[in-house]
Amino acid sequence: MGQVTIKDIAKICGVGVSTVSRAINNHPDINPETKQLIMDTIQEYNYVPNNSAQNLKRVESNTIALLTKGVGNPLFAEMIQTVQSDVLGKDYLFVLQQVDEMENELEVGARLANEKRLKGMIFMGGASRPKEELLARIQVPYVICTVDAVMPENMDHYGIVAIDDEAESYRLIDYLCRMGHKKIAIITAYAHDTSIGKLRLDGYRRALADHGIECADSLVVHMPAKGQVYTMKNGYDQTMKLLQSGEKFTAVYAISDTLAIGACKAIFDYGLKVPDDISVVGCDGLDMARYYQPAITTIEQPLTEMALETSRILFELIREKGGRRKHIFEARIREGQSVRRI
Repeated sequence: MGQVTIKDIAKICGVGVSTVSRAINNHPDINPETKQLIMDTIQEYNYVPNNSAQNLKRVESNTIALLTKGVGNPLFAEMIQTVQSDVLGKDYLFVLQQVDEMENELEVGARLANEKRLKGMIFMGGASRPKEELLARIQVPYVICTVDAVMPENMDHYGIVAIDDEAESYRLIDYLCRMGHKKIAIITAYAHDTSIGKLRLDGYRRALADHGIECADSLVVHMPAKGQVYTMKNGYDQTMKLLQSGEKFTAVYAISDTLAIGACKAIFDYGLKVPDDISVVGCDGLDMARYYQPAITTIEQPLTEMALETSRILFELIREKGGRRKHIFEARIREGQSVRRI
């Protein structure tokens, strides 16, 4: 077809040019199915928006982009601020791009790299097994942060900064089991999650198995596959459903601290107490979990150190024009008052 234009995309999809523009700019006023059709067509025809020519003139090639699934996630807030400060301190420009929960962050990154003439990229969140064909489209150095992604052997110019989510999840469930708990529910991501939700669920299952405890499907609660996942409301709603189901359990493992806070509120509203009736643990080590009442026992990640290491690795890749870097940080259990020994 030659050089594809926005008019071509609109014609192929049977929509107006303004609708294509809204899809590209992630405008909320667009039907999700229409948006998906447009984005699939853009990917198929390798279309780069017309404003890229203006961007090339307006933006220098020393721009670093940070793409995150859930820019409002408290886990990312501190890390984003740390990375931004470090990037700006090196006289680079900084672009923050939010990626919707059901969007593929690599597709968004590939488009952004073309539009903004990026020097490098950082992904916060995303799949633990990213697709090779999507990785191949990213031609600038990048670092995947907070997910220990399994990368293809032939990939280069990337870095990984994370904790071992499966191992740390195992550590937390092992702690609950040693505290005498055998009926442990988990509030986790949506059923087909391929990111930290899957890794933390795997750690939960492996720890139960090593303690000779059967993993009951009725105690594995998945989020609905839409919208933001790691919210207090989701933690509240899913825990309340679990309580109302009549299932018996002595502890709840919420795979994020925000979910754990929502879980505590549901337990209180149901007329029970934490930890007297049901113990609750979270994951991530957010300040809000420390100052909640009762303080929530959680896995604490060294967020500031991870953010600084992410920036350091990215600029090392930029200077050396390629290579592979990986740093897996060790987390720790931060005990609160939300767990009782049985």
